[in-house]
Amino acid sequence: MRILLVEDDPLLGDGIREGLFDAGFTVDWLTDGRHADTALQTENTFDAMVLDLNIPGLSGLDVLRHLRERGSALPVLILTARDGVTDRIQGLDSGADDYLTKPFALGELAARLRALLRRQTGSSSHLLTHGDIRLDPGRQHVTLQGEALTLTAREYQILWLLLRSYPHLLSREQIEERLYGYDGGTESNSLEVHLSNLRKKLGRGAIVNMRGLGWRLADVP
Repeated sequence: MRILLVEDDPLLGDGIREGLFDAGFTVDWLTDGRHADTALQTENTFDAMVLDLNIPGLSGLDVLRHLRERGSALPVLILTARDGVTDRIQGLDSGADDYLTKPFALGELAARLRALLRRQTGSSSHLLTHGDIRLDPGRQHVTLQGEALTLTAREYQILWLLLRSYPHLLSREQIEERLYGYDGGTESNSLEVHLSNLRKKLGRGAIVNMRGLGWRLADVP
């Protein structure tokens, strides 16, 4: 899941980014409301946004209002020190999907983001399954034919994307944007390396590549 984090506190922002990465998320971190507003207009691969209200350039509420005025249904979780009932009502009425006050536990933030994604996709189960593959996002646990599968962070993220998108193809650009965010890949062939290693663990025929178009999971017999 690719998250846009908008938070101007450097220590908190860095901690959230590292914590969410450990929980299996790709995080793009911005510290200014105007930059966030621009990113939301030019990028369409964010899966959710964590938004502070007290940010420079453009307030968090204005960023949120602009997003909803453009017709975007991107899930938004407001993260703020404002804990009054009036503040919560204002944030939710401006289009937020959830609200978490500071201080907070990173585990709860990650769980709330997973819940927002389930709600958006209309899924009642937190598990992602395909044939003998079973992925539990909460535990970051993957099994194949009932046996635990050890994956690297990147392999886990790719599998999560493939499970979420099945039966549709994911292009190189779509995968790399969600996998690396603004940081970009470390090497030109890094995606192929991760996919090759993931194929070896899932089975050679588990991932289908249509040259020039992208990748998807193979159909289950």
